[in-house]
Amino acid sequence: MAEPRRLAPGRLVLASHNAGKLRELRAMLQPLGFEVVSAGELGLPEPEESGDSFHANAALKASAAAQATGLPALADDSGLEVAALAGAPGVRTADWAIQPGGGRDYALAMARVAREAGANPDHSCAFVSVLALAWPDGHVQFHEGRVEGQWVHPPRGPDGFGYDPMFIPAGESLTFGEMSSGEKARHSHRARAFQAFAAACLR
Repeated sequence: MAEPRRLAPGRLVLASHNAGKLRELRAMLQPLGFEVVSAGELGLPEPEESGDSFHANAALKASAAAQATGLPALADDSGLEVAALAGAPGVRTADWAIQPGGGRDYALAMARVAREAGANPDHSCAFVSVLALAWPDGHVQFHEGRVEGQWVHPPRGPDGFGYDPMFIPAGESLTFGEMSSGEKARHSHRARAFQAFAAACLR
């Protein structure tokens, strides 16, 4: 694994077209002095996420944005690992929401988790986030966050995005969909990955 490089505040590309991820990462980065611009705002295409791991897909997205813009780029690849499904949907978490006509429907994806888990009493699961930071010269480094919890169905709460309404972090009673953004940030996998990134790269 590449040794961490220090990243000075300045212009940084968020290599994502996901509005929820962008909102969370902007809230973490902007107070630290970064001028944040997203891949979508720059008109960059979404690269095919063909990797077989969170690390591989995060690197694909970050590297494509860094090489296209000549700027450092940060990308997240994340997902839900369900114990009763042997870790699925895992790296295919977003794919489970893709609909035949295009677009994503996370309500159907959450229903699929419940359906495929069936009557298995083990509702343990984990949210995983891997942040890849890439430079135009090809250097890439990774920072990971993980939070254990339980899944519930039907989903609860109007907030968050993706599978948030079905995930209760360990030791809590509310789903991510029922928490405020501040409450979620205290527990979330993405916040933990960002803390690891900040400790290695920003101090």
